[in-house]
Formats: sequence, C-alpha cells, structure tokens
Amino acid sequence: MSGGPFHLFQVAGLEIEYMIVDAATLRVLPRADLVLRDASGAVVSDMEHPDISWSNELVSHVIELKTSGPTSRLAGTAGAFQDHVRRINALLAPHRARLLPTGAHPFMDPGRETVLWPHEYGPVYAAFDRIFGCRGHGWSNLQSMHVNLPFHGDEEFGRLHAAIRLLLPIMPALAASTPVLDGRITGCLDSRMSFYGKNSARVPSVAGRIVPEPVFDEATYRRDILGPMYRDMAPLDPEGVLRDEFLNARGAIARFDRGAIEIRVLDTQECPAADVAVAGLVRAALMALAEGRLGDMERFRAMDTARLASILASVIRDADAARIEDADYLAALGISGRPRPAGEIWKELCERCLPLPDHDPAWDAPLASILERGCLSRRILAALGGDVSRDRLMSVYRRLADCLEAGEVFHE
Repeated sequence: MSGGPFHLFQVAGLEIEYMIVDAATLRVLPRADLVLRDASGAVVSDMEHPDISWSNELVSHVIELKTSGPTSRLAGTAGAFQDHVRRINALLAPHRARLLPTGAHPFMDPGRETVLWPHEYGPVYAAFDRIFGCRGHGWSNLQSMHVNLPFHGDEEFGRLHAAIRLLLPIMPALAASTPVLDGRITGCLDSRMSFYGKNSARVPSVAGRIVPEPVFDEATYRRDILGPMYRDMAPLDPEGVLRDEFLNARGAIARFDRGAIEIRVLDTQECPAADVAVAGLVRAALMALAEGRLGDMERFRAMDTARLASILASVIRDADAARIEDADYLAALGISGRPRPAGEIWKELCERCLPLPDHDPAWDAPLASILERGCLSRRILAALGGDVSRDRLMSVYRRLADCLEAGEVFHE
C-alpha cells in the first residue's frame, strides 16, 4: 500500500467495480473511456480525486471506484463512494447510460459483446485474452469488491494470511449477488465465483484451488506460489508481460510490492453502503481471528487447502444456506456445537466482532438485510419469483440500478 509501511488492520483499501449499461435496455455499453474523458478532458486510465479514484478495468463496460490510497477509517467511506456513483451517473446520462450493480450482468453475451480496454495497459489485457480467452463469464462479465489489508514483515503476513485463508471459504455467503447468467437462473448463488475458479484452467497454478495454500512468509510464498506460476506461464508469455503478482488468481493474493493482501471473492452489492458494510464485517472478523479472540487459529492455520476449497465450493453454490459440517473448521472460527448454515455463522461472527471503533451506522441496514433476509442473490431470486423473461429481468435489475443511484438496500 502506498505511503506505508502499515501494520495489521491499521488501514484498508477498497475497490468496487460497476458495469455501464444502456439506460433503456440495460445492455452493456463500452463507455468507460467516455466517462474518464468527460471527467478529465482526455482518455486516461485513472482519474484521482482526494477521496475516491476512478479507473478502467479489463473491459470497456466496467469502471472501478477505489479509495485514493489507504484509509485509516472505513466509517464515512460508503458516503464517499455514493457521491462518486452519482457523479458518474450524471456523466453517463447524456450518453443514455447508467451504472448497474451486482457481480455480473444477467443477460450479457460475453462472446459477442465484450470490448477489451484498448488504451493504456492494453498489451496486458491483450496478453490475458490471447492466453486465457477473456470473452466469457468470469472474465468480461464480472464485478467485484476487493478489500486490501496491510501487513509489515513476515510475522504480520503470516497471521493475516492464515486468518484470510480460514475465513475466505464463507465470505461469499455474505456477498453472493449473481444468481442469473445468460438470462437463466444458474442454480448457483455465486455464479461469478463459479466461473472465476475456471478462468485460468489452461495454467492451473495461476489460480490453484482459489483458497490460498498454507504459506506464511514471503520467501516461501515466492518459491511455492509465484515461482511455479511464473514457470508454467513462461512458454505462453515469453516476453514476461504477465510476470507480476497481479497474475495470481487465487481468491486472496499477496501484494508484496504494496505490503498488502487483496481479497477478491466478494461480489459487488446493490449500493456502496452494502459493499462497505460487508468489508467492515469481514475486516472485523479477520482482526478477531488474527488477534486470537475467536477460535484456536494457530491449531488450524495450516488446515488442508482441499478441505477449505470444498467448503468454498459449497458456499459458492448455496451461499448463506450452505451447511458447514466440518467441526475443525468451525472450531477454528470459535464456533462450537452443531453444524450450521454459513449465514448463521456470520450472524454469530457479527455479534462477537462488531461494532469496531470505526463502525458506521450506514452499515446497519445493509447488514441487517443480509443477515436476516439473505444475501443479495437470494433477494434477487425472490424478486424474480422464478420468472426470468427479459421483461422481468429488466424490471428487477432496473430496481437494482435505482438502489445504486439512491444508496438504498434492495428488498424483494
């Protein structure tokens, strides 16, 4: 993280991606370059503001909003993101476009509608496309919220990485927002993550099992994770365009160049308050784990990756309803007694870990909705009522776009 070094949980950085769509038809529109041009006077890849910065992504219909550097307080961040959402929507209005939330577009045809970002960083995106084929769900049809958390030195990295790999399998239970792709209900509440795990199948070492391996110092991480990944990619990328930490496609990746770990398994929600609330709860639970205030993390920190990946697969499919039966896993989180759904685990974690000193009342309504009514995917399915006609999809997703503009929680 720029400006560091920062110590564990001293700061955080958030990134939220949104798709740009036609205001009338909701079809994706490759207009990110126009937004950045209209705001800055030139076609640029990044535009910095004192609080929230804007940037391009792999495809031209996605724009990312991110905290302009590490922030010491998450309280108030939702309001800043909300202000910039409205500013971008105002720039999009003359183009008959608007921002649409959630982790994936419900009826985009990525094979036909994908437009890769052609400007700065174009060679990087072209290399990804040449090697992996980026015109598909999970590449060109995905929007996520990333949480960046700092560490300084191997001891802090080891504690943070251990906490993240234990909590990561149940994170989609909070954030799943992608029950529909290709105009149909997929049967998977986190369809974005279902595809994300297959994106790099051509080079399996790039994503591993999504859950990171039990590695707790930089030298071992470089040897056991980055080294094999770079070696396996070399025949496909002889110029080394992608030989960088960003190539790592695990659900949480170490950025030693920034002194941070970036968490990538959280779908974008319906409004910034919901995204920041999810980030706040995840950060609070990780802090409690890393500080030893929950379960016996030291005993379970090296839990088998395949075992954790199996829990993640269940949560990707069923989100908050996924039944967690692994007694050792529950003990690692400080949960005793019977097996229970992932949503119940989050309720208990919320009660034990919140509020933090920088808790924001703006989080209360989104967290109550997620914990009592279910993740956004579940609420979207309830609103659809089994009807995935184009008219019904457009009606529900227009309401989601309205929630984004207004900063409101989506109710079925």
